[in-house]
Formats: sequence, C-alpha cells, structure tokens
Amino acid sequence: MFRFAILCLIGLFAGIGALGAQPRRQIDATPFSHAPCSVLDGQPCTPSFCSVFNDGPCIPEIDYPYGQNLQLTIQSVPPQDQAAKYKRPDHDLDTIGDLFAALRSCWSPPPSDLAREGMQMSVRFSFKRSGEIIATPRVTYATAGVPPDTRALYLKAIDASLTACMPLKFTAGLGGALAGRPIAIRYVDNRDLGKQAGKP
Repeated sequence: MFRFAILCLIGLFAGIGALGAQPRRQIDATPFSHAPCSVLDGQPCTPSFCSVFNDGPCIPEIDYPYGQNLQLTIQSVPPQDQAAKYKRPDHDLDTIGDLFAALRSCWSPPPSDLAREGMQMSVRFSFKRSGEIIATPRVTYATAGVPPDTRALYLKAIDASLTACMPLKFTAGLGGALAGRPIAIRYVDNRDLGKQAGKP
C-alpha cells in the first residue's frame, strides 16, 4: 500500500512537471485590431470576411459590442454654422443624423432667470422600435458645485423636452437598429445669461 501511494505521488509530480514545461502560448492581438489581412489567407479574415472585389487592402471592420454609446452634444444656442443640424426633419427618421437633428430640435432650456450659465448635464436612455423612450433618462453627469435645485431644474427641462417630442417616427430599419441601444446626450447651456439678466 505504501509503495502504491509513493508511485501515485511520483506520477502526480511528473504530470505537473510536464505541464509546466510547455511553452507559453502568445495571444494574437490581430483579431482585435484593424491590421490588414489577405483574402488569400487559408482561414476567414478575422473578425469578419472581406471581399475579393474590394479596392485596396482588405481591412476588416470590427463588429463592436452591442452596448456602444451613441453620443450627442446639444447646445442651448447652436453655432451659426450648425443651425441646420437643429432643424427637425420633415420626414420619418431614417438615419442617425435625422435622429440627432430631431433630438436637438426638441431641446427647450430652462428660463434664463432661473438658469445657470455654462451648466452641463448628461443623460442616458434607450428607445423602443416604436420611437418611445424605454425608461426615464438617467443622469450620468452634472456640472460640479451646482446646487441640487439647479440640477433638478435642468433635469425637469430635459424630461419635458424629450416627452414633448415622443414618440419619434422611425423607419423600420432605424427602429430595429436603435431598439435598446443606449444613447448619451450632453446638454450645454451656453447662453450669455449675464447680458440677458441686465436687460430691463
């Protein structure tokens, strides 16, 4: 019995030694980068297939995870060269640009006598296929040092602006692409409130 136990221990240590002697396998980072790959490779061009009909090098596009944000900044006073981006489209929303224009056109900031110059607040939410918001927008950022009542004022303005625009009219394609996908909007109150307050 004692000999059998010794033989088992020797076999165990020999197996552990054999495992430790194997060389470490390097991780290939190519699937996670936009490194060019050839259509003549013996296996698929990771992470997606490339066509032999493409002009130029075959560079695969990564299928990013489902949770990637769509991010948008909305200013209370749009720059003159971007005024067209703040006009609501007169057709069903078919592109991300249409969606962003509709969301920009919805924004109605708090009254200037109650607002805070330079205030920023970011919210995050998702849409249903029908163009309705899935849940109440969640605040992810607010300017530091702002009193709670000012934060509440801006959040109320954001909720009211979004509610007044809902539901948005998506095409079937855009609705399917956006459904459940998080959208982050940063609202920036860039109005010159000091001059407005000084007016009679």
